[in-house]
Amino acid sequence: MKRALLALGLVAGLAAGCGGDDDGTSGASADGKPQLVVSAASSMTEALTACSKSYPGAELKLQFAGSDELAAQIRQGVKPDVLAAANTQLPDALASEGLLSKPVVFATNEFVLAVPESSDITGLEDLEAEGVKIAIGSESVPIGEYTRESLAKLPPAQEQAILANVRSEEPDVKGIVGKLTQGAADAGFVYVTDVKASDGALEAIKLPATLGPGATYGAGVVEGAKEPKAAHAFVDGLVDGECADALQAAGFGAPPG
Repeated sequence: MKRALLALGLVAGLAAGCGGDDDGTSGASADGKPQLVVSAASSMTEALTACSKSYPGAELKLQFAGSDELAAQIRQGVKPDVLAAANTQLPDALASEGLLSKPVVFATNEFVLAVPESSDITGLEDLEAEGVKIAIGSESVPIGEYTRESLAKLPPAQEQAILANVRSEEPDVKGIVGKLTQGAADAGFVYVTDVKASDGALEAIKLPATLGPGATYGAGVVEGAKEPKAAHAFVDGLVDGECADALQAAGFGAPPG
């Protein structure tokens, strides 16, 4: 029910955000800029919101949710101009279905264990203790996939002990952050950028390099976008431009290669 309500809310948000006339053309801002609707993974909330304030090429209308929810909406016929996901698998799949342009890899992120400030938890071994409450992403969202992929590399007994303490599976990374900052969870697996955005409320614990994985982000222009030219310029700017600068300032890494 929670995921269904989120999906309905996203449809409503996109419908309200797209604007435009009955003939399907996008509207324009007061200064004549095109209005560009960008659906982005919630981990990019702070970076893209900062970028949107001075973005020169268009008036950005940002929609944030779990990458899987955003992809599902596109498959159901919702038409933002751009999709920016927290993995490359979803953009690649949409492109293979003819729903997205060839995706561009534009950023990386570090997968970490996050705990509230001054927590006694210092590493993965502490997550096995009885009574520890852990929040993770749902299985279909990238942060949840990264979490399960990493834990699967641990000794089976340790993996099982940690998973036994999971008390919440969230539809996006901001849900995990919310559980941590509200005291509903003692630890959670998020991106390092989410810890940085918490303004000191959370602390990041680095995971062993053998666990990985590093998160790689991909973006593309949605087939049938109302503003394709501006959309392609925005995607290019995620790699080299004002939004790329905002992502790096928020703690994202440059794309591989």
